[in-house]
Amino acid sequence: MNSSKNGLRRGLRISAVGAAAAIAVGFFSAGAANADTFVPLPGGTITKTLADGTEVTVTMTDESATVSPSMGSTPLHRNVWVSGSAKVEISGGSGAEGGYIEPGYVVACQLTLGGEAGADAGIGAEWTGAAEPTAGGAGTVSIGPGEAASFPILDLESADDFGGESHSGEHSFEGATGSVTWADSTMGVEGCAGYAQARSYVNVTVDTENVKGTVTLWGQPFSIG
Repeated sequence: MNSSKNGLRRGLRISAVGAAAAIAVGFFSAGAANADTFVPLPGGTITKTLADGTEVTVTMTDESATVSPSMGSTPLHRNVWVSGSAKVEISGGSGAEGGYIEPGYVVACQLTLGGEAGADAGIGAEWTGAAEPTAGGAGTVSIGPGEAASFPILDLESADDFGGESHSGEHSFEGATGSVTWADSTMGVEGCAGYAQARSYVNVTVDTENVKGTVTLWGQPFSIG
């Protein structure tokens, strides 16, 4: 009689341990589903020759993104922290006078931002039309299925000619070199009910004695959920 009671107690203890393990696994699974996802990105480089022979090289390094569930905790919201560094080098031609560096990201809902980083990078055939800068307040961009939008990283404030505030997403530089770095810049995406992608870009506008030209470097596309 005692032995069967002992066996029953052992069985209860084993069952209890199994239930506790199952609960623990359930908590770990929920945590994993809501954890931040770090995405290392390769950056890239591109070199273009302007009409007067000036060579413009744009390089992006230390690029990464961290995708996080939004505070809204709904499929329509996503948060991304992005980092990277862009550099421009100008040589030859009629002499560089400087220019502007404009880094940003294109985000798309249920569209594929195809292509690779580097000299041959470009928006894939699945994405047609230019995305206008549509970032709203508090670092948020709103897009629906089939839409894409541009998210400028920089928000540089200065006084305009009338004493008011002027905002720009371009960093100016003088001479033959310039650079800009962004770290953990927050990009909120709302309104997308399907899969979403993002892709960095760096627009560099260069002024020389004879010409003015723009070179664009695209980064590698990445999923934001």
